[in-house]
Amino acid sequence: MRSFHLELANIDDNVYETLKFRVAQHPSENADRVVVRVLARALSRDENLEFGRGLDHTDEPALWSHDDSGQLRLWVDVGAPAASRLHRAHKHAEEVLVFTDKNLTGLQKEWRGQKIHRADAIRVMVFTPAFIAELAETIEKQNPWNITLHDGELTVTVGEKSIGCSPQLTTVSAIVQS
Repeated sequence: MRSFHLELANIDDNVYETLKFRVAQHPSENADRVVVRVLARALSRDENLEFGRGLDHTDEPALWSHDDSGQLRLWVDVGAPAASRLHRAHKHAEEVLVFTDKNLTGLQKEWRGQKIHRADAIRVMVFTPAFIAELAETIEKQNPWNITLHDGELTVTVGEKSIGCSPQLTTVSAIVQS
């Protein structure tokens, strides 16, 4: 179990908050995927967002939130979810987001020609693999991070080290059509 204490300054969206949570890491899950899940939690802007039960529960997303009536409101996946998974997710949730450090060509091959419900409305945030790998090297049991998003530039400060990238924000349909 890893603990995260995030100081988030999302200047682009005028969101400033402190997030504290614990993240379980499945034995088959690498540190890169943990980093993408943590960033997804920080950047999804939903106060009711919770981590799913993990890789053993393939019918659940990495993160999700429900409204007061229990209706699935937000489904957040990480990595390279199958087209069928995204299709099913967007039929059940009001909003679907994907956070990934995967190659766009690979995603395009996975999703092209597949039926994905409202693919134009599924937003995808793409991080560079080098950024995710560098952050993964810093992960410990206790993880105090300062995260800043300003003018499309994402910077994560861990101790004295600042790691940055310019994540690409796109949609599933834009990836498929490129």
